[in-house]
Amino acid sequence: MTDHRDALLLVDLQNAFFDEEGLAEQEAELTAAANRLSEAAIEADIPVFVVTTVHSRDTSTWTLNMLEAGEGFLFSGEEGTEVIDGLNTDKTTRIEKTRDSAFFATDLHLRLVNLSVNRIVLAGVSTHGCISQTARDAYAHNMRSVLISDATADARQDYHEAQLQRLEEDGQASTATMDEMIATWQNTADN
Repeated sequence: MTDHRDALLLVDLQNAFFDEEGLAEQEAELTAAANRLSEAAIEADIPVFVVTTVHSRDTSTWTLNMLEAGEGFLFSGEEGTEVIDGLNTDKTTRIEKTRDSAFFATDLHLRLVNLSVNRIVLAGVSTHGCISQTARDAYAHNMRSVLISDATADARQDYHEAQLQRLEEDGQASTATMDEMIATWQNTADN
């Protein structure tokens, strides 16, 4: 079995994403899950990154949909851009992105390489968008991904399940529960 050096990525746990029906009902559960994972990772000396989406008001970072609509969102300093209440970001590193993938136009890959990370563990939202694209881009960087099935979510449960299945079938990511991942980290830390 290949040895893994993990990093935990908590993706888009921001107020605006939980305004959406289907995710709003999952906010408290995902906050607790993210905090539990983060605490276990830090205890096992695993780096934790809080990945957020932030756009510039000058349209330079806007997506095609935003440009076509003539309306941007997730601007720095706005309430919707802030991380959700109760998310513990102590001892974490913040990465700001402008697209679905946490790798696109960020220094995430450089940071992971510098930390000798070869597998990322993903939690957050949304499974069909930012989680999936980050996992696929990790694969493109020859890095494994584990999606935490009970700490990732989507506005629609069928999207969530379909993406987890598709990524596993494509061999681009694996899945685990929080309990399974934490047990792995604890076993690794004990050895």
